[in-house]
Amino acid sequence: MDFQTFRQFVADEAAALRIEAYELYYELFESTSASAFRHEINEFSSSSEGGVCLRCLVNGKMGYASTQLLSEESARALVRRAADNAATLENDQPEYLAEGGQNYQDVTTNDAPRPTADALRRAALAGQDALYAQAGVVDGSETQIFSERICIAICNSKGLDLRYENSFDGAALAAVVSDGTEGGEKANEYKISLGELDKLDLGADAAEAADGARAALGAGVPPTGAMPVVFSPKAMSQLLGTYAGVFSAENVQKGLSLLKDKEGETIAAPIVTLVDDPFYAKSAMPMPFDAEGSPTFRKNVIENGVLNTLLYNLRTAAAAGKATTGNAAKENYDAQVEIQPFTMYLASGELTQEQLLEKAGNGVLIDFLGGLHAGANTISGDFSLQSAGFLIENGKKTAPVRSFTVAGNFFSLLKGIAAVGNDPKTPTSESPTAFVSPSVLVEGLSIAGK
Repeated sequence: MDFQTFRQFVADEAAALRIEAYELYYELFESTSASAFRHEINEFSSSSEGGVCLRCLVNGKMGYASTQLLSEESARALVRRAADNAATLENDQPEYLAEGGQNYQDVTTNDAPRPTADALRRAALAGQDALYAQAGVVDGSETQIFSERICIAICNSKGLDLRYENSFDGAALAAVVSDGTEGGEKANEYKISLGELDKLDLGADAAEAADGARAALGAGVPPTGAMPVVFSPKAMSQLLGTYAGVFSAENVQKGLSLLKDKEGETIAAPIVTLVDDPFYAKSAMPMPFDAEGSPTFRKNVIENGVLNTLLYNLRTAAAAGKATTGNAAKENYDAQVEIQPFTMYLASGELTQEQLLEKAGNGVLIDFLGGLHAGANTISGDFSLQSAGFLIENGKKTAPVRSFTVAGNFFSLLKGIAAVGNDPKTPTSESPTAFVSPSVLVEGLSIAGK
């Protein structure tokens, strides 16, 4: 049974039970991938996952129910289960559904035919050839080629009727290199790229991954002390992703963020502008509506250091007396509504990374952060993270370093950003949420090395 027929059975049952308001959320995710190792295909997978979630308001309480089966019987049972769930809830917090008839921005999506299984296998083997053509690459190097498609539909009793479909392909190449000595040192690096399969440049991806791995060979440990730190685009994007939740109105209202009552106040250096953009030009999944069906729009979360707005869904916006920012999100089709950014990015400055290194003088360039879940407190903002990168000596990137920690506080870091680069990388997220940043220079972070 298709979704259109299924939704009519839901509407009939909701009317029979006199459900005052309801929303139906449908999601289907299809994925096919081929992986290669030692010049052979070692794994092939194809999956299709998804289902329908119903939210209904009964006496002001929101009940949830979900199903993966699209049939008349499951449609009617879905409504009854959601209504029963609402009746048992003790939470009196008001809930809201989006109004129909709103305006949505047009977005460009990919409707080209997805590549065949044979095309994915051939590309995976071509990726292996490209990796082994790089100097120093040894066994352990892997290639994965994938193709994904997502379909989302949302309708409700208030006239909302939305549908979104998109697909994309991608490659993940992991290079392992050796220093060439028997039993010697090895290092690894990876490169992920998204786009139509026939437009992916596997040779360039392999070269970038291998270059990154070779650069890490012979890494030492930096000295301990407080010093300037340049975060690479990859490392700063990791940090933004870890602390993005501090901008969620839900976390603020629950006391899980220090940004309560901070809208309109300066929370970062004047050169810092942080943007949330559902239509980011290089996003794999530009989104015209959020998980509640509200229109999305570009917004400056921080502008010239000032916190312009938190991110809201309908419920948290109503609680704050504001309008939603269109940031409702669902982790999957049957999850409860939460809040997430779309493409959250730190606006670029005018300096190259080399110019940031010159301004730093002597310090550390961090290219990788580890232990982000255990070493980052997303409430206080404190972090102490395993790191790897390069020494900065006399304004130049020099020897590779690893096995050290960088410690500080995210809120203090925002205020301590001394310069912003002009080198953001293309996002590689396979979901609507992505984090992008250029290189940034931060003064006086604590490095624990030797």
